[in-house]
Amino acid sequence: MIFYFKAKLPFILFFICLSLFSNSYSQNKIQDSVFKLEDVIVTAQKRSELLHNVPFAITNLSAKQIEDLRLWQIKEITSVIPNLYSADPGDGRDVTSIRGIATTSYDPATAVYIDGVNQFGLDTYIPTLFDIERIEVLRGPQSTLYGRNAMAGVINIITKQPSNILSGSASYSIGNYGQNRMNLSLKSPIIKDKLFFGASILYDARNGFYTNQFNNTTYDKQHGFSGNYYVKYMANHAWSLLLNVKNRAQRNNGAFPLVMGADAAIADPFVLNQNATTTMIDNTLNASLSVKYTGHSFDFLSQTAYQSNYRYYTNPIDGDFSPYDAVSVINNYGKPWNKNKIWTQEFRISSPTSSSNPFKYTAGAYLFYQDAPVKQGTRFGADANSIMMVGDSLFTLINSTKTTKKGVSIYGQISYAITSKLNLTAGLRNDYEDQTQSVLGEYQHDPMTKPITIRPDTSANIHFTAWSPKLALDYHMNEHTMGYANYSQGFRTGGLSALSSDPSQPPLVGFLPEHSNNFELGLKNNLWHDRVSLNIAFFYTKVNDAQVPSLVLPDAITITKNVGKLNSKGMEFELKAQASKSLFIQYSLGYTDASFKSLQLSSQGSSVNLDGKKQLFTPDITSFLAIQYNLEIKPGHLSAFIRGEWKYLGTTYFDLANTIKQSPYSLFNASVELNAKQVSLQGWFRNISNQKYIAYAYDFGAAHFGDPSNYGVTLSYRF
Repeated sequence: MIFYFKAKLPFILFFICLSLFSNSYSQNKIQDSVFKLEDVIVTAQKRSELLHNVPFAITNLSAKQIEDLRLWQIKEITSVIPNLYSADPGDGRDVTSIRGIATTSYDPATAVYIDGVNQFGLDTYIPTLFDIERIEVLRGPQSTLYGRNAMAGVINIITKQPSNILSGSASYSIGNYGQNRMNLSLKSPIIKDKLFFGASILYDARNGFYTNQFNNTTYDKQHGFSGNYYVKYMANHAWSLLLNVKNRAQRNNGAFPLVMGADAAIADPFVLNQNATTTMIDNTLNASLSVKYTGHSFDFLSQTAYQSNYRYYTNPIDGDFSPYDAVSVINNYGKPWNKNKIWTQEFRISSPTSSSNPFKYTAGAYLFYQDAPVKQGTRFGADANSIMMVGDSLFTLINSTKTTKKGVSIYGQISYAITSKLNLTAGLRNDYEDQTQSVLGEYQHDPMTKPITIRPDTSANIHFTAWSPKLALDYHMNEHTMGYANYSQGFRTGGLSALSSDPSQPPLVGFLPEHSNNFELGLKNNLWHDRVSLNIAFFYTKVNDAQVPSLVLPDAITITKNVGKLNSKGMEFELKAQASKSLFIQYSLGYTDASFKSLQLSSQGSSVNLDGKKQLFTPDITSFLAIQYNLEIKPGHLSAFIRGEWKYLGTTYFDLANTIKQSPYSLFNASVELNAKQVSLQGWFRNISNQKYIAYAYDFGAAHFGDPSNYGVTLSYRF
C-alpha cells in the first residue's frame, strides 16, 4: 500500500494543485483579475515567436525563474523540465537524458546551444549558469534546425546582452561546505545607438562533499572563474555585429568522487578511499562573431565560432577507486595533446519577424571542423598484479588517438497558414560528415625511459550522410487553445572506435549514425484570462541501430556499437498558474517508459542478451512542484516572498543489465527573499531532508552521490 501511494503521489499532487488553484481563483477572481502570466517570446525555431504558438513541447525559464530556482548549473534543471535527467560523475561533463534518449558517449544526445553557438561536445561546453536572460528546453528530436546530436532535444541558453540602457548587478553567495559565489555584471552603451559593451564575471568555489579516508582530507574541493564579454556594433538600423567571448577556468581537486559498489556508497555516504589524488585543470574558451541583417524582405545571420578545451590531471588520477596502487590514468602529456578545438560557421536566412505573410521560412547552411588529439596512459602500479591478476606490475599502456571531423549541412523549414486557424510546418536537413582517426599503442615498463610500440600508427576514415525531416500541423481552436501533431526524425553522429586493451574490441571499427522516429501529440492552453498555462504532450519514439556503449576497463575507454533497438513512450504535463496577486504555482509531471526491444551486448569475449531492459539515466517519473507566495510589505519599496519546491524522481538505472539502480526519491528545497528596491537578500535551502541518492554510476559499479543538504544566503544589488 505504501509503495502504491508513493508511485501515484505525483499524479495525486496534480489534482491537489488544480484544487488549490480553483479555490484561490474563486476567492480572488474579482480583485486580482488584472494579474496574469506574461507572454513569452522564444527563438526555438530560430525566429522570434510566442511560446504558445510553437508546435512541439518546449519549456521556457525566464531570468526571474532562474533566480528563484537558484539554478547555478545546467544539470539542476533535472525534473524542473519534465522527463529530463542530467548528472555528472564529478568532472562537470553532464550526461543528459530527455524522454529516454540518453547521452552515452562524448557525442551528446541533447544539444546545448549558448547564444546561438552549438556547444559541440561534452568537452567544450560551459555548464555554469550566470547572467542568463532565459533558458529554452526543446523536447524531442530537433535535428531539422539544429543538426547532429539534437536527437533528444535542445537546451537553448540565452545570456543578457548590452543595450542603450546602462545596467549592472553584483551578487555574493555564501553557504555551508565553504560555498562562495561572486558575480559582477555591467552592460553599457559606449556610443548611443552605435557601440555597446557588456561583461559578466563569476568566481565560484566550495569545499568537497567527500572525505578521502586514505589521507583524511577533503577530496573534491574545487573553484573556478568564468567570464562572458560582449562588444556590439550597430552599423545602421539594419546591420549589426556582435563579438562574444566566454571562458571557464576550473580547478577540481577530485574530479571523480566515486565509490565501488552502490551498496558501499550508501552504507558510508560521501566517504571514499583513493590513494592517487590530483587536480583536474579544465580551461574552456568559446568565441563567436555574429553578423546580423534585419530587413523588410528577409533577415540574415552569419555566425562564426571557435571553441577549445584543454583538460588534464596534474598527477595520475585513481583508476581503481581504491587505496591500492593498482591502476591510475595519466593524460598530462603537454598541450599538443588533449586539447579539443572546434570551428563552426552558420549562415541563415529567414522571413522577417514582423511579417504578416502566411508563408514563413528559415533556411541555412552549417559547417564545422574538429581537431581532437587524445593521449592517455593506463598505469599499472605496484599492486596491479596482486589485486587485478594482470600478470605484471609497474608498467604503462599508452594510447594515442588523433581524430579530425568535418562536416557540412543544408537545412530549410517552412510554415504556412492554411487557414486562420490551421498551420502546416515542414522541414528537411541533410548532413554530410567525414571523420579520420589514427591510433598508436605503446608499452613502457619501469625503468624504461622510452616506450616501445605494440600497435603501429594506423588510421581509418569514415563518412556518412543523414536526412532529418519534420512535419507538423497545429490547429488554433481559439486564441487561447492550440493542438498540434508532429513527426520528426532525430540524428546522432557515427564514428570510429578507439584503441583499448581488450583484444575483442578492435580499434577503428566504424559505427553508424543513430536515427530515431518521433511522433508527438500536444495541447497548449492559456486559461482564466491568461492566468493559467496548461500544456500536455504525448510522445512515441522508436530508435533503430541504437548506439550502445561498452566501457572497457581498466582503460576507461568507451566502445560504441549499433546493436540495439529502443522504444520510448510517455507523456508530459505542465501547469503554471498566477492563482492570485500573491500566489504563484508551478507543477510539471513527466512519465517515460523507455526499454530496449532488442539488445545484444558483447564484451571481453562474452555475449549477453539484454532484451527488454530499461534505458540508462531515465527516471520513469519526474515531478516538480513549486509554490511561491509574494508579499508587498511597502508597495514600490519593500517586498518579500517565500518559496517551497518538491522534486520527485522515479526509478533510474545506470547499467544496461539494470542491476545498478536508484529507487524513487524526493528532494525538498526552500527559499525566502526580502527585496528593498535595488537590493535583495535571499536565504536558500537545498535538499532539506539530506536525501542520499545516486546521481551517477558507471556500469562497472562505481557510484557518485547527488549533492547533500546545503544552505546559504545571497545578497544582490542591481541598477
